[in-house]
Amino acid sequence: MHISPIFRFLLSLFLVLSSTAVLAQNPATVPIITSPPPTFGPAPGSPEPPAPPSVVPPPLEPPVVPPPLIPGPPATTPPVKPLSLPSAPPPAPAGRAPAGRMPFDMIPSVTIPSASASAPPPGALSIQDLQKLGLEANGLVHAARSQVNMAEAGIIGAAAYPNPEVIVTGGPQHARVPQANPATNHRAVTLLQHIENPFLRSARIGAAEAGVEVSAASFQQVQADLAAQLRVRAYELVLRQEIARMEGSIFELMEEVRRRIKVGVGVGETARFELIRADAEVLNAASRKEAAELNALRARVALMQFTAGALKPDFIINASLFDPVILPPLEELRQEVPTVNPEVVRLEAEQNRARLRIDQERASVFPSVQILLSNFQEAQYTSNTAGFHVTVPLFYRRRGEIDTAVADSARVRQTLEYRRYEIGQLLEGAWQALQIARRRVEMFEGGIIKEAENALRVAQAAYRFGERGLIEVLDTQRVLRGILAESLQARFDLQAAAAEIDRLRAHYPREQAAE
Repeated sequence: MHISPIFRFLLSLFLVLSSTAVLAQNPATVPIITSPPPTFGPAPGSPEPPAPPSVVPPPLEPPVVPPPLIPGPPATTPPVKPLSLPSAPPPAPAGRAPAGRMPFDMIPSVTIPSASASAPPPGALSIQDLQKLGLEANGLVHAARSQVNMAEAGIIGAAAYPNPEVIVTGGPQHARVPQANPATNHRAVTLLQHIENPFLRSARIGAAEAGVEVSAASFQQVQADLAAQLRVRAYELVLRQEIARMEGSIFELMEEVRRRIKVGVGVGETARFELIRADAEVLNAASRKEAAELNALRARVALMQFTAGALKPDFIINASLFDPVILPPLEELRQEVPTVNPEVVRLEAEQNRARLRIDQERASVFPSVQILLSNFQEAQYTSNTAGFHVTVPLFYRRRGEIDTAVADSARVRQTLEYRRYEIGQLLEGAWQALQIARRRVEMFEGGIIKEAENALRVAQAAYRFGERGLIEVLDTQRVLRGILAESLQARFDLQAAAAEIDRLRAHYPREQAAE
């Protein structure tokens, strides 16, 4: 190939001028060229400039990466003049947020409730202690116990024998012909004793004893209902306290985020729109926190109401939504509940009392007998007489009272059959609710919570590399907290279903029943 002399002269002149300019520079002012990103390099086909022979670049030092939790100053470099070569900024190291962003590791988080056992504070009440206290202090329980005492007193009245009756009469006696019979006085004493029908008496005593069974079953029903309500209210208080604690953590989180966003807006690193959104989030969190605290206070007041003020205002419940639920198998419950349920027992006692009332009304048809003993005295004569008084049911044979007792017995029998079936269905429904709640708890703990935590980790990583904003990360955290709240609600539903089953089977502390 032939090269013209003019081209050779221009190329030699270019190389000489380039070498002279490089050697004329101070070595201390020579810019240090670090390895650029792979996306930027020399254009294809352009000649690569020759390296200066007398310049040796200093050794490169590794970049300084601060710890993820402590925001430190950026990596120091020697004061060099930047190159005119266009290059992209290096990517942020792991654990460091891009410019204008707050490191996510510095954002406070919400503590997840767990079943970790901790020592209960002194004076804390367990569920059993709370039930005993409520059963001893509640006024409805005392009223039901008084009904039992009244029914027991009715047995004494039903078994009592009728008292005798004594009639005493006396007065002056004047003759129509005074010369024939002088005036004198006379008196009469009559004794009456009612001889009771033995069939009527036995039916009346049996009805009174059945009334005691009815009152005792009603007393047990009041106790079982109150014990179940106390248990549910106690776990509701624990649930509300957990939710209030979570909402308080959310409020503190949003206040901290708002404070840091406000600082970013002040230095011009964050848009003011982010501060407006943060203000709205803080107001929403404050409202939810206040509502959660009020709900916890309402649950506390409800417990104090059920215990008739026997609880102190600052009482503490030694219970957790993670408490184990221990119940017999379903088949055993199906056989146990219809025989021990207080309402079924009460209706059975009422049916027995209605049947005995029918016998009592039918026995009242038989004639009643009264024995009479009389003594009469006057001036000349003394007479003693004896007799009996019989009431013969000739015109009215108590048909209305008998029909009323029969209809009342039919009413009680039909109510018993329906309630027995209904209680069986209530047991099935409570058992299904228990299984649903248990399944929900397993689903939350087995996969849903883990998936939400993984989503939060992905959002954190995306925030670190600038692919997502802070509000998106907080939304992911809010989703996780909502799932945790639903998990607590599922555990509360589990405890409530177990309390309903225990109510149907009348399972509660019975120490106070002996009183």
